Amino acid sequence: MRAALTRAHQEEWAWVVASLTRHFGDLDIAEEATAEAFATAVERWPADGVPPNPGAWLTTTANRKAIDRIRRESKRDDKHKEARMLHDDTPAEPLGAIDDERLRLIFTCCHPALAMETRVALTLRMVGGLTVPEIARAFLVQETAMGQRITRAKAKIKAARIPYRLPSTEDLPARVAGVLAVLFLVFNEGYLATGADSDPVRPGLTAEAIRLTRLIRALLPADGEAAGLLALMLLTEARRTARVSAGGELVTLAEQDRGAWDPALIAEGHRLVRQRLATGEAPGRYQILAAINAVHTSARDVRDTDWSQVVALYDQLVRLDPSPVVALNRAIAVAELDGPDVALAAVDRLEGRLAGYHAFHVARADLLRRLGRGQQARAAYDRAIELAGNTAETAYLTRRRDQLG
Repeated sequence: MRAALTRAHQEEWAWVVASLTRHFGDLDIAEEATAEAFATAVERWPADGVPPNPGAWLTTTANRKAIDRIRRESKRDDKHKEARMLHDDTPAEPLGAIDDERLRLIFTCCHPALAMETRVALTLRMVGGLTVPEIARAFLVQETAMGQRITRAKAKIKAARIPYRLPSTEDLPARVAGVLAVLFLVFNEGYLATGADSDPVRPGLTAEAIRLTRLIRALLPADGEAAGLLALMLLTEARRTARVSAGGELVTLAEQDRGAWDPALIAEGHRLVRQRLATGEAPGRYQILAAINAVHTSARDVRDTDWSQVVALYDQLVRLDPSPVVALNRAIAVAELDGPDVALAAVDRLEGRLAGYHAFHVARADLLRRLGRGQQARAAYDRAIELAGNTAETAYLTRRRDQLG
C-alpha cells in the first residue's frame, strides 16, 4: 500500500494541482486541497483498496476539499460565486501553445514577475511535489528560509493578480530558461534523491522531467539549451539501473557495470550532442554538461575516459557558471589528469562556500585517501556521512571509511 501511495504521489500530484489551479485560480487552494486529498488517501486506501483510477479519485476528492474550504471561509457573495465554479458551463479557454496540463502549470509558476530562484522553488513544490526540506537541500539553504520564499511567491501571485494564463508562442523563448532550470532540478531530485529516508533513485520524477523536456524540445526545436538538457537527462538516466547495487549501496561512475547502461538512451543523447555541435553555435550550460556526459558514456572502461576533454569542457562551463559546485566538479576531473594533490588544493579553496555540501566532503575524503592521509580522510568521510542524502550513499561512504582501517 505504501508503494501505491508513493507512486500515486509521484505520478498524480502535478496533475491534481494543475487541474485545481486552472479551476480555482489559486495556488494556495490547489496545493492545500491536493495535500488534503492525499492525506485522505492515506487513511482510506488501506481499508478500501487502491481505486481503479487513482488520479481521478484524487482529483475529485481534492475538488471537494477545495470547495469545502472556500465555503467554510467565505462570508462574501463573491467567495460563494468562486465556490460554484464547478458548475460553470462557460466554454473552456483555448489551450494555446502548450497542450499539457503540467507543463502549463510550470510556465505559470515561472512567471517573469518572480525572481528566478523563486520560480524554480515554487515550481518544484507545485509541480514536482517536492517537500520544502527537499527543495531547501537542492538550493543549499535552510528549510525555514525556503518555506518563507515559497509562501511569499504564492502571496505575490495572489496580490499581483497574476493570472493562470498560457504564454503565447511568441512568449515561450523568453520564459524557457526558468522552465529548464526547474526541470533540471526535478530530474536531479529524482536521480539523486536527497531525503534521509528517500529511495536513492525516484524514476517517477526522472521520467516526468524527461517527458516534459521532450515537450519543450518539440515546442522550441531551435533552442540549444532545451536540446542540451534533454541530452543531459538521457545520458544520465541511461546509467540509472547501474547506480545502486543489489545490496542497496551507491555505485560510483567508475565502478558501474557499463554493460548495464541503456544503449538506446545513450545513442539518443549522443545524437543530440552531435547535432548541437554541428550548428557551430556557442554552447550553453546544459549543452556543455551533456557533452561532459557524452565523454563519460563514450568510454567502454573508466580507464578509457578522455579526462583532458572533460577538463577542457569544465573550463568552458566555469566561464558560464563560476559557481563553487562547478569548480568542485572540475577539481574532481583534474585529479584524474594532474593528480590528487593538485585537485585537493583546488577543493580546499572551496571550503568556505561548500562546508555544508556533502559532495565537497565526499570529494575531499576520496582525494585524501588517494594521498595516503588516512586520519584526515576518515574525518572527511565522517562529515560526508553526516550530510549524506540517502541510505544508499550512507552505506557506500561508510564502507569506504571503514576500508581505511
